[in-house]
Amino acid sequence: MEYSKIIAITGLPGLYELINSKTDGAIVRSLDDKSTKFVSSRIHQFSHLESIEVYTVRDNVNLVDVLKAMEASSEKLPDDKNDAEVKKYFQKVYNDLDFERVYNSDLKKMVKWFSVLKKHNVEIKLTEVEEEPIVEEVVEKKKEKKAAAPVAEEKPKPAKKAKEEPVAEKAKKDDKKEDKKKPVEKKKIEDKKEKTAAKEKDKPKKAAAKKKSK
Repeated sequence: MEYSKIIAITGLPGLYELINSKTDGAIVRSLDDKSTKFVSSRIHQFSHLESIEVYTVRDNVNLVDVLKAMEASSEKLPDDKNDAEVKKYFQKVYNDLDFERVYNSDLKKMVKWFSVLKKHNVEIKLTEVEEEPIVEEVVEKKKEKKAAAPVAEEKPKPAKKAKEEPVAEKAKKDDKKEDKKKPVEKKKIEDKKEKTAAKEKDKPKKAAAKKKSK
């Protein structure tokens, strides 16, 4: 029988072994008469012995610590009906108890529970919680990797290239520019020819005029 499965139930005397939990209660077995029954959680409250703490003049201690001290003591268990004897017993066995907050009814209850546990050879010890160092190690390694990861250097963005015109299009534009220039140049050449022709016509007139003036 495991200590972790032993529970106390409010309103019911003695200790019980938890057989099965249900949404509205639990199936338990009495350590005294071995009877099995269903107990409703609407009427009663369940307390695992390993979750019970006891007031001391310092920090609270688990009930296991007090029961272990009782187990290791050579003091005879007191009569649980005698308040004075019960208190005197705990003053010798576990003097750190805060006797102002731990009432006589609590002390008597611990004496009864200890007697029942020893009678049924229940080993008084807390459930050992398995440590998970492997998981922690993995988490630490992940953290290290994140910390060690080099910051990615931002590559300079390539400058936007000016859109190059296709050679064919550029040639067309150049031809158009040349076409625009050609009429102007033709006109200049024609004007020059007209002026030259006009000068040639005026030459005989100017020569005749000179002769007359002579």
